Amino acid sequence: MRPPITVTEPAWLREFKAFIMRGSVVDLAVGIIIGAAFTAIVASMVEDLVNPIIGLLIGGIDFSNLFVVISGERRPSLDATRQGGASVLAIGKFLNAVIKFAIVAFAVFWMVKALSRFKAKEEAKPAEPPAPTPSELLLTEIRDELRAARAATPTT
Repeated sequence: MRPPITVTEPAWLREFKAFIMRGSVVDLAVGIIIGAAFTAIVASMVEDLVNPIIGLLIGGIDFSNLFVVISGERRPSLDATRQGGASVLAIGKFLNAVIKFAIVAFAVFWMVKALSRFKAKEEAKPAEPPAPTPSELLLTEIRDELRAARAATPTT
């Protein structure tokens, strides 16, 4: 009977596993996932809540469908105009992107501000002094014994 074939793990694979399992990489991955979910929420808020209100305020215009035709035939919607081969400036889509950016930037600002305040409170707490090492304890005992011995010997 043949001995089983041993398969060794390549060094680069071990290094990659160690890299992936480091805390900062995992934290980054979690941040990206949460950021993607937050972006979807902001996109929905801008397109489904903010744009209709702005459109109502500027006279019932569909804000996300606001565009200027540079060349070609204008059709009823931005998508239809683009499908017809026209060159357009999608002003509404650009403004949507600006509004989304502003909302995300505002949220990140408040999150960083809150984290900074939390970190400042954490740093303001007085740190407990470290416990003495065994060497320090031994030296303290020796010092105390020497003091006691000096106090017990008469001075002339």
